[in-house]
Amino acid sequence: MRRHPPLPPRSGGAPVTKADRNEGQCPSAQERWGAATGQEGGRERRAGVRDWGVVSGGPVPNTSSPSPVPAEPHAPSPSHGTTAPSPSPAPHETPTPSAPHRTPAPHGTTAPPTTPPRTASLNRQILSLALPALGALVAEPLFVLIDSAMVGHLGPTSLAGLSLASTVLTTVVGLFVFLAYATTATTARLFGAGRRSAALRAGVDGMWLAGLIGVVAGTLLALAAPWVVAALDADGQVAEAATAYLRASAPGIPGMLVVYAATGTLRGLLDTRTPFVVATAGAVLNVAVNAVLLYGVGMGIAGSGLGTAAAQTVMALALAAPVLGAARRDGVTWGPHRQGLTASLGTGTPLLVRTLCLRAAILATVWAATALGTTALAAHQVVSSLWNFVAFALDALAIAAQALIGTALGRASADQAHQDAGSHKELPTFAQTADQAHQDAGVSTLLRRTTAWGAGAGALLGLLLAVGSPWLPHLFTSDPAVLGACVPPLLIAASALPLAGVVYLLDGVLMGAGDGRYLAWAGLGTLVPYLPLAAAVGTGLLGGTGLLGGAGTPEGSTGLVWLWLSFAWVLMGARALLNGLRARSTAWRH
Repeated sequence: MRRHPPLPPRSGGAPVTKADRNEGQCPSAQERWGAATGQEGGRERRAGVRDWGVVSGGPVPNTSSPSPVPAEPHAPSPSHGTTAPSPSPAPHETPTPSAPHRTPAPHGTTAPPTTPPRTASLNRQILSLALPALGALVAEPLFVLIDSAMVGHLGPTSLAGLSLASTVLTTVVGLFVFLAYATTATTARLFGAGRRSAALRAGVDGMWLAGLIGVVAGTLLALAAPWVVAALDADGQVAEAATAYLRASAPGIPGMLVVYAATGTLRGLLDTRTPFVVATAGAVLNVAVNAVLLYGVGMGIAGSGLGTAAAQTVMALALAAPVLGAARRDGVTWGPHRQGLTASLGTGTPLLVRTLCLRAAILATVWAATALGTTALAAHQVVSSLWNFVAFALDALAIAAQALIGTALGRASADQAHQDAGSHKELPTFAQTADQAHQDAGVSTLLRRTTAWGAGAGALLGLLLAVGSPWLPHLFTSDPAVLGACVPPLLIAASALPLAGVVYLLDGVLMGAGDGRYLAWAGLGTLVPYLPLAAAVGTGLLGGTGLLGGAGTPEGSTGLVWLWLSFAWVLMGARALLNGLRARSTAWRH
């Protein structure tokens, strides 16, 4: 039986196997060139979860890798965290038939993997990242639930004050969620390129930026709390309670934002377990501290705010510790770098614009629901609560996609830099083209697989929501009118969840690629069709006494149907269209 000679190594250093050729990843021209050179190569082990670089339980340890670490662009010599490119043969020389040289990764770097994993291992990796991320996401709302449950025993005035204050606090902190997204994208890309020290440097600078923003935001909120609460038209005692909570919780805002940045750094290093463990422990700590301050010391609602601030600060320290420990081992200083702070701010600003656009859409939706009347607003609260709860699962998958795509693109860019530096100039043009095709195939595989996960998870969750629509609203209310108004918009929301799953996953893909500027423009673009529809519903032109209104139905229920049709299909449809068009292009891969 005729044997095929081994093929030349890819830019990552490992030889191309017959299995890869059979998968259509390598052109026959490259095979023929490999036969001509007679270069040897061993059959590489098929990539599994560890080959692809999953790190669980903490930052990536320094390990040796069977493939050379690509050099940072323009690195003059081997140094800490880099490896110099291999010299090209002189013009009069020919490559010597020998096994491909494999060098261990130096301290402070991790060699990027060379091949995308098979479907089974990639699915396992997505789950290994998404499940802990889901746990961390669910743990965060526990702070609000814990505060509500414990403050509720102080009386209705304190509970009403907490409702206003928590809305303000979550809005202020939520505006800076870009700190997590931007840090994840930057860290993952550097880590994928084998530049672990640079990835940790970016994480440290991101945490410094988060802390500085948190100090400013916390100070302003503490000073402006009475005026912010007054703008919400709260009664005297309720306003006092809300102000007390805001001022007590304001010192915890720096910790809350550092949690974002540290979590993003760990996600970029493909570690989602540590944030999950810390978030769970933080929720438990919050219960204990609140119990002491509320009931033991007798601080009232201010004790709840102070307890939340203390828990968030401890969480920030717990998440920063592994990042700073890894940075010290890699020789990365703990102090801020002005260039790094500027880069973090530049990366995060477009994502802030995107967040503001989403907040504007949500506020427009709430305004329209409020205009429809009390029954419609109550039903909208039920439907939106269920939608947001289901969205946690889709968010977790998006986090996995963000980390994996960032790592894959970092690896591809490092391979290209390695090739441009001269380590593969001996390869003919068609072999270099095959290298690039192989890298693109890995990213494309990730894109298809993560998008399929989003659509599949959305379809499953949508089915469960549709089946449970007659019973789920009873968990929130017993009012017959509200119950009757909940079912139609719930069915609409359920029908749109497969589309929403794709939207969330493509958001994660583009964030992982560092394509924040496009996401900012796309966010503005999605408001163009949606805001007029929300305004039409709120003013009664659509679904009220005007166009397509309903008679003999619960108060505002027809308008609520049109509002959710607009939100679930028009807003999500616009996001899916813009994200999908971008994903089909190749501009975001560079």
